[in-house]
Amino acid sequence: MDQTPLWSPSEERVAASRLAGFMADAQRQTGKAFSAFRDLHAWSVEDRAAFWALVWDYCGIVGEKGERVLADGDRMPGAAFFPEARLNYAENMLKKRGGADAMVFRGEDKVERRLSWDELSALVSRLQQLFRELGVGQGDRVAAMMPNLPEAIACMLAASSIGAVWSSCSPDFGEQGALDRFGQIEPVLFIAPDGYWYNGKALDISEKVAAVVAKLPSVRKVLVVDYLGKAGQAASRIPNGQALDAALAPFRAREPEFERLPFSHPLYILFSSGTTGIPKCIVHSAGGSLIQHMKEHQLHGDIRDGDRLFYFTTCGWMMWNWLASGLASGATLLLYDGSPFHPDGNVLFDFAQAEKMTYFGTSAKFIDTLRKSGLRPVDTHDLSGLRTISSTGSPLSPEGFAFVYSGIKADIHLASISGGTDIVSCFVLGVPTEPVWAGEIQGAGLGMAVDVWNDEGKPVRLEKGELVCTKAFPSMPVGFWNDADGRKYHGAYFERFDNVWCHGDFAEWTVHGGMIIHGRSDATLNPGGVRIGTAEIYNQVEKMPEIAEALCIGQDFDGDVRVVLFVRLAPGVALDGELEKRIRARIRAGASPRHVPAKIVAVADIPRTKSGKIVELAVREVVHGREVKNREALANPEALELYRDLAELKA
Repeated sequence: MDQTPLWSPSEERVAASRLAGFMADAQRQTGKAFSAFRDLHAWSVEDRAAFWALVWDYCGIVGEKGERVLADGDRMPGAAFFPEARLNYAENMLKKRGGADAMVFRGEDKVERRLSWDELSALVSRLQQLFRELGVGQGDRVAAMMPNLPEAIACMLAASSIGAVWSSCSPDFGEQGALDRFGQIEPVLFIAPDGYWYNGKALDISEKVAAVVAKLPSVRKVLVVDYLGKAGQAASRIPNGQALDAALAPFRAREPEFERLPFSHPLYILFSSGTTGIPKCIVHSAGGSLIQHMKEHQLHGDIRDGDRLFYFTTCGWMMWNWLASGLASGATLLLYDGSPFHPDGNVLFDFAQAEKMTYFGTSAKFIDTLRKSGLRPVDTHDLSGLRTISSTGSPLSPEGFAFVYSGIKADIHLASISGGTDIVSCFVLGVPTEPVWAGEIQGAGLGMAVDVWNDEGKPVRLEKGELVCTKAFPSMPVGFWNDADGRKYHGAYFERFDNVWCHGDFAEWTVHGGMIIHGRSDATLNPGGVRIGTAEIYNQVEKMPEIAEALCIGQDFDGDVRVVLFVRLAPGVALDGELEKRIRARIRAGASPRHVPAKIVAVADIPRTKSGKIVELAVREVVHGREVKNREALANPEALELYRDLAELKA
């Protein structure tokens, strides 16, 4: 094990961090001496009521806290945080005022827009009045099929200000993909653009929106947001459609009104990826999302008032919801929509330099692609204001870690984070006061009783097992939509271990107290009955210049499971016996003999979800001749056909 961290924060940086300030407040309140982050974390899970009460105060949540912080804390599900509290999510997002930037948007077509805090508040006020005029009220669902535009966040805030429930996806979803999601939740209002830009092309989606809305009888109105300059035309082709600008015209800005509602009042409905069936509709609370995000932003991300916060995301990924909450900490949101590689891989760093970005969030896939492209932003861009780079979506390889420090910026807090749509937040993430070690997530989230258990339900150290959370936390879902008895919700997380959240990740604690995620448990390989994480194979194979990317599954064969590795090769490379030999040798030396694939197959493309995650399970279904039930969840569903009836896998 390498005993040299890639980065350690300076004493000055540690002392100035929001986490250090919180630790000092916790010491004053408890009389305990917290000498390190681990001590603080231990207290945060031992006395959750005191911890979350302090988070409320320290992070500056607006609302009535109530006397009790935690009721039925030993029940999961069933615990209730802040059962007497009243708050409004949007009120917390819009407490700042003035002419400084609240949001800066940059599109692939080079369009740039700015909204000040006053302008954002005014827009939310007008939208709020419009929504009420349209009869939208508490508990009603507002669905959006939107690019990452300022209007998407403003509409979400307007909906939450009156107690409506927001749900969104990106505009590249197919008709059936949108219906599989929104058809379950019966929205009364639908919001869509006249189109969007991607990879240099303007894409009109009015026909698709019309087809979707025609099959959503609950929708009373469709508001069309202008992005391509054709909102009026698009609205005329959509049932009950109207251009948003025209619909807003009668309303004048005033101070927004905020309905304070219980902590557990629904804010969002998010959807599971749906690559193996109809997506689950996961309902998240306003209070749980707010307090969890503010904790993660301020204490783990060191985000403060005036920071400039960016995450490359779509409106169909939970990182969009996470990004939006940055307003509550006074950060300016930097929004980008389009391809991160059009016209080349510099576009996001151009944005970072121009806007003096302080927090750059992206995916492990983006970092890996950038590394292989030969681009080195450290040599071409002024990133002097950048303090944090965050990576999620899939495990970041040790090479990815190293590239961030050699190719992007040397003095940077690299925060690999992992959680999910299920909790609209993180289980493990960055710790700004601790060193960064190659390939490791730094630690568990404060207040999160995260552990790794073996199949017998026993905690394990320095060995792989199931990622669990043994105590309730505020951002657990309220439940699933259309799951009145809670059976689906219970089955998703609590069936494996009673009264313990089992997340479905294959994980391992490290000697440094950090964590490595080895992939999804249900994608875990089991050759000879030994559990192997796919990320361990990718970390070896994707180091090779001949391999652009890889996907690995376990194939049921001859009474056992054999490892099958699919590789997309770099241009001009052919998979011959010599390359296969080197791939196997690399995996054997870098992982173990058990990781060595029985079969290596070259493919032209690898299927991914719309948020960029490779879909091992869907490929496994195709290889075994089973139906993939929800192709609409994929960005490139046609790629699945490359894996059907492969002669190489018959013997």
